[in-house]
Amino acid sequence: MNGQKKSRAKILVSACLVGERVRYDGMALVCKDRILEYWQQEDRVLAFCPEVAAGLAVPRSPAEIIGEGDGTAVLQGLAKVINRDGKEMTEQFVIGARKALEQVMAQSIALAVLKDGSPSCGSSYIYDGSFTGVSEAGKGVTAALFEENGIRVFNEHQMAEAAAYLTRRVRNAARV
Repeated sequence: MNGQKKSRAKILVSACLVGERVRYDGMALVCKDRILEYWQQEDRVLAFCPEVAAGLAVPRSPAEIIGEGDGTAVLQGLAKVINRDGKEMTEQFVIGARKALEQVMAQSIALAVLKDGSPSCGSSYIYDGSFTGVSEAGKGVTAALFEENGIRVFNEHQMAEAAAYLTRRVRNAARV
């Protein structure tokens, strides 16, 4: 049994989704989902916040991506991350994304479940850079870096899809 437990695939999850108070406003947005709870009970979850890993404080001024594009454009140097106070935060967000990727690679993480809407972790939408609460389709910096490196990213509303992907991945690995 111990050997079987060690071989289970790990999942990186945004720390705020598992109750860590790491968001810009000092809060958590706990994801109450039985799949995530099951993964936590199996000790498969690595909670990680790219922004905190990059040294940003909690709480902190909210940040959004400005310019044409999303996290992919930030990684290409075509867009920037700015906080509400007008301070450029691009370097910290890229550092946080790289630190997250290092963890994924070092621990053979199978997939990531990230907080949607975040300039780091958003996987289907981010905010438009106006700081008015207007969202647009796009990815955060960490989500974009993960996808560039072949790591599947899901958001907190896609737990069933994440579980199905993980099951397929484990089955395919068993065939090899």
